[in-house]
Amino acid sequence: MSVDERAPAVLTTATAPAAPVLVPWRRSPARTVVVLAPVLLTVALGLWGIRRRNTMWGDESVTYQLARRDLGQIWDTGQHADLVHVLHYALTHVLFEVFGAGLLTLRLPSVLAMAAAAAGVALLGLRLAGPRAGLLAGLVFPLLPQVQKYAQEGRSYAMVCALVTWATYALVVNVPRRGRWRWAGYGATMLLACLLHEFAVLALAAHGVTLLVSRVPRPVLTAWAAAAAGVVAGLLPLALRSAGQSQQLSWIDGPVRVQHFLVAAVVGVACALVLPGGRRPVRLAAVAVPTLVLPGLLLLVASLVRPVFVDRYVLYCDIGLALLLGALLDHAHRSRRASRATWAVTVAVLAALVPPSLALRTPESRSDDVTAVGAAVREAGRPGDGLLFLAGRHRLLTAADPADTRALTDLALARDAVSSDTLAGVELPAAEIADRMRDFDRIVVVRAADADASVDAREEAKRDTLRRHFHEEGSTALKGARVIVHVRN
Repeated sequence: MSVDERAPAVLTTATAPAAPVLVPWRRSPARTVVVLAPVLLTVALGLWGIRRRNTMWGDESVTYQLARRDLGQIWDTGQHADLVHVLHYALTHVLFEVFGAGLLTLRLPSVLAMAAAAAGVALLGLRLAGPRAGLLAGLVFPLLPQVQKYAQEGRSYAMVCALVTWATYALVVNVPRRGRWRWAGYGATMLLACLLHEFAVLALAAHGVTLLVSRVPRPVLTAWAAAAAGVVAGLLPLALRSAGQSQQLSWIDGPVRVQHFLVAAVVGVACALVLPGGRRPVRLAAVAVPTLVLPGLLLLVASLVRPVFVDRYVLYCDIGLALLLGALLDHAHRSRRASRATWAVTVAVLAALVPPSLALRTPESRSDDVTAVGAAVREAGRPGDGLLFLAGRHRLLTAADPADTRALTDLALARDAVSSDTLAGVELPAAEIADRMRDFDRIVVVRAADADASVDAREEAKRDTLRRHFHEEGSTALKGARVIVHVRN
């Protein structure tokens, strides 16, 4: 017996279009399968290779370091940098206190958050297009490469994705209703997502478009607008304060990994054009297409003024893609002509996903590897050698494990990161850095890929002193950085 045959439809339309009849499906065994199967698949994929050979990349290293500070220090650091991530650092700090600071504690919350997102996607598909579409959407979601990647990262993106998913579900559920507390729950979920990452606010625009194209009654639209206004008001203090730290986005010189978004948008819109219309109060395409397209599109438009587009900032767009692909598979299953061809294509796509899935669980899948950098510094350095970072902000590349640099003298450092409530510490003036460098016969240099882009006086002094008084003895090339041993001429 198929899933469709065992479970009644989620919604049926009455003769009067304004009053949809809810069919009691909550206790149906099909609902359990629809939710449980995607959750189990997501957890299984999330646990597979979660340690990435016991390595960590730069952004995760920041989370790891900040979360080990006390809550007061996390807040004080946020006044100088990374205020947008302070809530996530605080949550991770609590987990470290309870379970210990380690890779599993760092990454497991993302696995569980993505599993919650998969459950929400499945329920959205069930409510909007039926049990089989919900099940397929929920299973497609954890297979998406971006979802697999960020389900295994100690950052906030998986949590944001889960919260936006459930806020979207609350939106759909609330369409026939105007209850104040129901919309308060929607607003609270969206606000928490925005406090974890500000660009979650772009999902509000997608939700507004969903309601407009669905032609919901004006009282429902008013109730949503009030909840959305509350979200914006709650986010505004953080947004205004963090605007002063916008220099942290200076590394973005153009859209980062925009290809994924563009391909996903084209595929999703193509699916929407193939799918038949429906008589439900809110159609699946009316939810999925704005969620998939609008947040990323708005971020690209903003990038015309200042580059801010990074694919992970709008990771939750994949919610829309999974819904559309799940609905398309369901539609193909119902069509006898297309069924065999569709399932053949599905098998081919699943086979094609194996190589990237394997690659995502290796250290090479990230833009750098701080574990490898630290190991290279420890191997190249001798007790008493000098240590130099080009540029100074990349001191974070070796800060995860202090044992890697303990035998060396950081020649530019005036105050360490913890005592100065900063991410990478405070450096000495340029002239003092140059003087200290000339006192050493051997310096281990950690040179990041973008080191030459800095025009800071300190960085100029470092480069000039190395060029005048030292020569390279050897180097180790790593992803995102080089570790170079410089010896006095």
